[in-house]
Amino acid sequence: MSAQFVKDPDAIIDYVFDWTKSYLLVSEIITSSSWFILPQGTVGDLTMGTIPPIVSGVASAFVSGGIPGKVYRLTNRITTDQGRTDDRTITIRVEEK
Repeated sequence: MSAQFVKDPDAIIDYVFDWTKSYLLVSEIITSSSWFILPQGTVGDLTMGTIPPIVSGVASAFVSGGIPGKVYRLTNRITTDQGRTDDRTITIRVEEK
């Protein structure tokens, strides 16, 4: 079950996955990180903004926009120096606040 968040369509919010708490082994590091938003395709949909560098096993991304009443899934996929790959997903419901 993914975590659920509510976001205002005018807000620019950073979402964070701390991979050190539930995934990374001792001394394992993230070598790549990708972000995906689904669904996409409509003007005004949730948009990926700045993706800061990974710091100490924490991946984050800034997200903006979104259509009120619509629900999105934001996924972070990582690969580590041990050759492991995994995803974490949250659900974002857009509402006027």
